[in-house]
Amino acid sequence: MKVNFILLLASILLLNCKKQEISSVNEENWSKRKIDISKKDSLEYGKSYLSIYSQIYSVSEHKTHNLTAMISLRNVSDTDSIYILKAKYFDTHGTPLRTYFKFPIYLAPLETAEIIIDEVDISGGTGSNFIFEWKTPKNCPEPLFEGVMNSTVGQQGLSFTTQSKRIK
Repeated sequence: MKVNFILLLASILLLNCKKQEISSVNEENWSKRKIDISKKDSLEYGKSYLSIYSQIYSVSEHKTHNLTAMISLRNVSDTDSIYILKAKYFDTHGTPLRTYFKFPIYLAPLETAEIIIDEVDISGGTGSNFIFEWKTPKNCPEPLFEGVMNSTVGQQGLSFTTQSKRIK
């Protein structure tokens, strides 16, 4: 009787397990921001690198701690919209993991969009990163990309930030 109950409970738990959807990847979220920039002239191109940590080492190199990462895409201009062409996520070894959108999106003046790397998504490892490609009107400030990594367990919390670096 006890074995049957355990088997029944295990079956129910397995049936209720669904692959967790990563909401930031859902193209519907980004298609609302899609824009055709082919007729916009005088846009300046740039590329930025942002380091992200989906895991950090704890105690030694043999133990890691998982983190949630919030990637913030910010338009710091108070007058112009800017355009993000690509947001590509890479793991510790530089292997591409995913591209969040494959078309230009806009950010209105002072607007922020976010990408969330869930705490359970450790595919990026301890040295994951993003490459962003973007275009801005002439004399417009370049976008700011920031990462906020955090984790809370019980009464303890851990949080730190990173900022992008223009690479092109």
